[in-house]
Amino acid sequence: MFGGRLKKAVALGSAAAALAGGAVLGVVGTASAAPHPGPGDHHQRCHEVRGQWVRTWHPAYRDHHGRRHPGYWTRTWVPAHRVCNR
Repeated sequence: MFGGRLKKAVALGSAAAALAGGAVLGVVGTASAAPHPGPGDHHQRCHEVRGQWVRTWHPAYRDHHGRRHPGYWTRTWVPAHRVCNR
């Protein structure tokens, strides 16, 4: 009668502990994967590029019915970003 409940409680407790441990390891893994400035990074020449519209080509394709759709141009907004040259 109580054996099934006890097994379920132990299983839930161990699953919760495993999830919490995985979350802690995941946070540590992402923190150590952050980019760090290297010894030669202070020689980079960086400048800010303003946002702009660029033309993007979408090539021709066939849909799942076999109909061909021609390629076309669209305008895509590229937001401001930083460009660094070594």
